Amino acid sequence: MSEKIPGEDQLPTPGQVPPIAPEPQSAQGPLADTEPAAPADPEASPATGEAAEGGAAATTAGAVPPPPAANTVLREILSSNWLMTLLAIVLALVVASILIVVTDTDVQKAAGYFFARPGDTFRAIGDAIGGAYSSLFQGAVYNFRRPGFINGIKPITETLAFAAPLIAAGLGVAVAFRVGLFNIGGRGQILIAAAVAGWISWSFPLPPFIHMLVAVAGALVGGAIWGGLVGFIKARTGAHEVILTIMLNYVALYLIQFLLKTPGALQAPGTSNPKSPSTDPSAVMPTLSDLLTALNGGTQVGSFRLNVGFILVILATLFVAWLLNRSSTGFRFRAVGENPHAARVAGIDVKWVFVLAMIISGALVGLAGSIQVLGTNTDGFGDGIDAGIGFDAITVALLGRSRPWGVFFSGILFGALKAGGYTIQASQGIPIDIVVVVQSVIVLFIAAPPLVRAVFRLPAPGSAPKARRPRRTAEVAR
Repeated sequence: MSEKIPGEDQLPTPGQVPPIAPEPQSAQGPLADTEPAAPADPEASPATGEAAEGGAAATTAGAVPPPPAANTVLREILSSNWLMTLLAIVLALVVASILIVVTDTDVQKAAGYFFARPGDTFRAIGDAIGGAYSSLFQGAVYNFRRPGFINGIKPITETLAFAAPLIAAGLGVAVAFRVGLFNIGGRGQILIAAAVAGWISWSFPLPPFIHMLVAVAGALVGGAIWGGLVGFIKARTGAHEVILTIMLNYVALYLIQFLLKTPGALQAPGTSNPKSPSTDPSAVMPTLSDLLTALNGGTQVGSFRLNVGFILVILATLFVAWLLNRSSTGFRFRAVGENPHAARVAGIDVKWVFVLAMIISGALVGLAGSIQVLGTNTDGFGDGIDAGIGFDAITVALLGRSRPWGVFFSGILFGALKAGGYTIQASQGIPIDIVVVVQSVIVLFIAAPPLVRAVFRLPAPGSAPKARRPRRTAEVAR
């Protein structure tokens, strides 16, 4: 009988796969020994540390480093719309300076002997440009030549008085722009609103402040109806709003001319001139002088034309900012303006948005008409009461990028150009048409941002910055 070998019963038989012994587990779990532990001391394995450093260097040597944060911020600033607007204004002022120099008589005389005394020509150029913009500042912001603070601030009040109807009408045009509509019917809407406000002022005896509010409300309704008519026709027939607004401008103009020549309608009694009666004093907007006089105990303070209409314009700006940025209606407006087909697929009633947008646009433009009749021209109006505000509002809206506060400040800028333009003409003999040229050039550059970027060599928006070439470091094997 053979002796049994210890462990013989655990040996595999022929053809049987030997069992795999389980790996020993440590107290940290089954995966504790799957990775080699790093040495506690970095100097314990110098070869391993050098290899890791070499691998990291090789990896970073071929990678493109990200652009610095300062470059990213600077690039966002250079590609912003506000910088484009500012540069457009600067270019317009440069063009205006060239025109001022070319038309100045002193510069022309000095240029006749330029090669004999070139300093006289450059001095004349500096005097012409400096005198023009100094007069513009003193006619639009503050006049240092007038004694006293009250007399000195009159230019800024004139600027705000000119700006108030421009801002109101510009807000109306901007609302239409945000929906994708081009409202160039500001003239007709101002005429209708002015006629309604004036008629209410001399037809209904009401308490002073309430009378003004009722007249302003009537102007808003008149402008809203005239603007909403455009939206309704476009929604029903698909007619283009540009054609509709142009035609309705003529309809409003000839309608007001007819009413101004008709006794008992808008014509002032006892006259054959096409002019309306004066605005009733109870409906006239209080001016800054009225407020200061009341605070001064009845003693007359200044002769400012700035009136309550500017406060109404501020409230209108706040309303439009809330409407476009905070309300669901504004979201629908912006959605339709971006893509009306996608908005229609999303369930938005595009036709109703067109009608509502033109109603609001016409009401805001009508506010400008009420300011003209109840605040600026209170001695009666004719068919020129719009004073070109309806078309200037398009420029204001474009300069403000159809943003409420952008329109607000661009309206103040254009008001300053209007107020200072008369001072330039009176003190320097420069034609006021230079101001019109400045406005036109601003619109030109606003409509052509690539031209502004080409002049100042600015990067195009959305273009990727040039990647820096990575530095190659020589690795020395140890």
